[in-house]
Amino acid sequence: MTLPDPPTDLRAINVTDSTALLLWRPALAAVNKYFIVYGSERESQKRLTVSGNAAEQQLSSLKESTTYTVTITSLLGSQKSSTATTSFTTTASGRDADGPRDLLATNVTPRTAVLSWKPPSKPAQRYLLTYQTQGQEIKEVIVDAAVTQYNLTRLHPGSLYSVQLIAIRGQHRPSISTTFTTGILKYPYPTDCTQELLNGIRTSGEVEIFPQGKLGTPMVVYCDMETDGGGWMVFQRRKDGSEDFFRGWKDYVKGFGNLNGEFWFGLEKIHNLSTMAKMILRVDLRDGGESVFAKYSTFEVAKKYYRLKVGGYSGTAGDSLSYHNNQVFSTKDRNPAPSITSCAMSYRGGWWYMNCHEANLNGLYGIDVKHQGIIWTSWKGKDHSIQFTEMKMRPADFRPPPKK
Repeated sequence: MTLPDPPTDLRAINVTDSTALLLWRPALAAVNKYFIVYGSERESQKRLTVSGNAAEQQLSSLKESTTYTVTITSLLGSQKSSTATTSFTTTASGRDADGPRDLLATNVTPRTAVLSWKPPSKPAQRYLLTYQTQGQEIKEVIVDAAVTQYNLTRLHPGSLYSVQLIAIRGQHRPSISTTFTTGILKYPYPTDCTQELLNGIRTSGEVEIFPQGKLGTPMVVYCDMETDGGGWMVFQRRKDGSEDFFRGWKDYVKGFGNLNGEFWFGLEKIHNLSTMAKMILRVDLRDGGESVFAKYSTFEVAKKYYRLKVGGYSGTAGDSLSYHNNQVFSTKDRNPAPSITSCAMSYRGGWWYMNCHEANLNGLYGIDVKHQGIIWTSWKGKDHSIQFTEMKMRPADFRPPPKK
């Protein structure tokens, strides 16, 4: 027998020292009743049943400065749905009830919101900010007492959020709460940067993507939304020599650096991204006032030894990467395909070395001797270290949308 649908978006509003109003979105199909259970660590649980047509319930006789947990279940005959859960903290009473006021959510977008409030007349030691949406764990943030605004990021699109701001002052914790709903996106859980581009995001920067879908583990990538139609997932950047790229195998597998500066995304993640769909590769190179690029219609990094598969060159930089096709990745402390020369040691990087390189984009920054620099032979030869490099991929079947 099919279980009844659960209620959703359970939240508590108008929380005082002794009361709270529960609101929820009713089950999709008709149910007979809703079963509500609430309680705290200090007292036993209370149970009540309300009509299946209800969408709110007032709770009273609550204890001050107490955190309550609430669950609600749909009942249809003898069948029970899964539960919806929320929590809230009652305010303090009497002379210590002075808490923050006028908690508002503004500038709400699909993934961000700005919270603002007026401070209590009696200063708090600090604030505890909690926020939650249905089906997600409650998030907690400690906020400095001098702050009256906080930016929420990495929110889920199209979701109703409950927010509570608690002023911590010794044992007294007056609070205020509010709710807001984030905007809707075409791709609320984008699998890559192209879907985020189709969401209307045209500015390059960090983006949370979901390569395995909504229920998979998300990852934060840097999306280039401006070059050649945009939608590129950047996995390598050199620009100023601030990051050491002469590293060992573990670092190259895991990744290192800063997504907004110099970084290597990590061989394991590059493998996962390059194999989830047929990908193309773009390499952007800049030096002085010159800019060139190399594009490859085939690009994949295999699981075993992170072997490189690359081909189908076009562009203005010349083809210095096809030489490295079918080569395994090696570092100063690991060479899966031993040769007479340890290329990684000789040329100071981690790369898909052959015997040894035509490209060496993870070499030493600013070093023009011994072919140890950042090299793209077909453009600047082997005696000049290139000032800026980016390596990036996107799905081969992507067609950039027309610019508005």
